[in-house]
Amino acid sequence: MRRGLPIVGLQRLSLVDYPGRLCSTIFTAGCNFRCPYCFNVEIVLEPNKLASISEEEALELLRARRGFIDGVCIGGGEPTLHGALPAFIRRVKLLGLKVKLDTNGSRPRMLRRLLEDELLDYVAMDVKAPLGRYPEVAGARVDVEAIRESIRILRRGRVDHEFRTTIVPGILTMEDVREIAKTLTGSKRYVLQQFRPGKTLDPRLRDVEPYPEEALLRLRDEVAPYFSECKVRL
Repeated sequence: MRRGLPIVGLQRLSLVDYPGRLCSTIFTAGCNFRCPYCFNVEIVLEPNKLASISEEEALELLRARRGFIDGVCIGGGEPTLHGALPAFIRRVKLLGLKVKLDTNGSRPRMLRRLLEDELLDYVAMDVKAPLGRYPEVAGARVDVEAIRESIRILRRGRVDHEFRTTIVPGILTMEDVREIAKTLTGSKRYVLQQFRPGKTLDPRLRDVEPYPEEALLRLRDEVAPYFSECKVRL
């Protein structure tokens, strides 16, 4: 018997998760990273304590919302850890919905498979840090070459995508972001994401003051020439 995608959350409507579209957002269980600023704490650390949602339940909700939403964002956690992901996306596509994937880029083989099978319409890949600092920032062992390969796959492919970095004081410096931008030079779209204090994997970050908006806008202007599009997401 095929095991379904482990879904532990479903947001019926999001105005921000899929650029340019109204979407529902699906959250899958578990992650192979331990980024200290992550706000999906239970999904990462204790997914077994969350109520599970079957594929059939999720698909029925999406089916009922057709005409109101036109896309689905699949995030987590890290969706590409799960072998059931391609089959589930196929079922979503049969509903006539566009599919966006949020990923940390650690599973390039799965990413390539999804793209080759034309299952994705948009990909957002988090680039956590300069490649030399990845294990430190991600809080886990990281195959940096896998990250590099996922970047190459997206840059060489035809599917719309963005690279994005959450800029957390005490975790990333402005110079770190400049180095990331140089690594991604020539990419279509790069998004600088503002850190939002609150519930985080590392409790010490919960009250950290974000970088001033003006500082992020200046940094955007500095690295924007490297990309076709560069913006700040507050």
